[in-house]
Amino acid sequence: MHRASRLLVGLLLGAVTAPVGLVVAVCARPFARRFAELDRRRVKRFLDVDSAEPTRARAARYLVARAGVGLLGGMLLALLGYGVVMGVIAVQRLLAHRFDGVDLAEDVVAVLWTALLGGVLLYLEVQGLRGVAALEGRVAARYLGPSEAELLRGRIVELAESRAGIVAAVDAERRRIERDLHDGVQQRLVALGVLLGRARRHPDHADELLRQAHEESRGVLDDLREVAWRVYPAALDSLGLAEALEAVADRSPIPVTITCEPTRAPAAVETAVYFVVSEAVTNAAKHSGASMVRVDIGREGDVVRVRVEDDGVGGADPAGGGLAGLSRRVLALDGRFAVTSPAGGPTVIAAEVPCG
Repeated sequence: MHRASRLLVGLLLGAVTAPVGLVVAVCARPFARRFAELDRRRVKRFLDVDSAEPTRARAARYLVARAGVGLLGGMLLALLGYGVVMGVIAVQRLLAHRFDGVDLAEDVVAVLWTALLGGVLLYLEVQGLRGVAALEGRVAARYLGPSEAELLRGRIVELAESRAGIVAAVDAERRRIERDLHDGVQQRLVALGVLLGRARRHPDHADELLRQAHEESRGVLDDLREVAWRVYPAALDSLGLAEALEAVADRSPIPVTITCEPTRAPAAVETAVYFVVSEAVTNAAKHSGASMVRVDIGREGDVVRVRVEDDGVGGADPAGGGLAGLSRRVLALDGRFAVTSPAGGPTVIAAEVPCG
């Protein structure tokens, strides 16, 4: 209610000052800047729209532009007042006939019909006033622009969030690499050393032990290659995004269908897209019980869009380690990241990464 009353007061003041501002802009230009500043404060105080302080060049144009908006708001307020007065008169008439009983039925029908029309018109009035309030803000933003302090505050918040996201993403990748090396490569190297030691101590079983050691060494190479790909896929530089993603599909234990429009983007963007797809496919194979994954990648203007969908059981947690890391990676590039995973599935991971 308080917000609605503020809006009405702001529009009423705007309607009253609109013709005055127009006269000032046309006939008293030296005073246009001061008058525009007063109107800027009105818009900020009552409509919650902040804008830059008017310059001498912009003040007159702003007053001329907002004159029409102010007069439109005044007309809507006048119609609202007229409707309220007519509603009060209709109610008084109905109450008067309750006591004399003359043509009461006809008046009840007339009042109900009037109330129905009045309700429709009131709804249109309210929507119209909200539209005028939004238009006031757009005119202020168009002719005065957002305040410098507001722009700086917004940019500082964005940079702080991006910086924190980058640091968190790097730390998460380091911890993941350490786990992969400790739990995978290191254990295999220990096993390889044990096999070679046994082969030296038991020459009669050397052939079998060396065969096992050879198989273990191949496993070590596979693990090292996997860790290297998780750090940075070299195929992105040599083959491009589409070929690198095909390698992800080939390594996946479940079928993966990839549709990737042939397009080149900055290296940071392609890297982010690669890791979004790679992590999503890995999660689907490990946790979702999915039987297939579909990946669609396209570019619209300066934005690369990624959509990964699986037919698993759903229930993926966007705040989980892997998905949260992907979100930070995408947000660090001023992109957007969303996860939709209702119980029972499907799980859809969508990302938008700007190329600029």
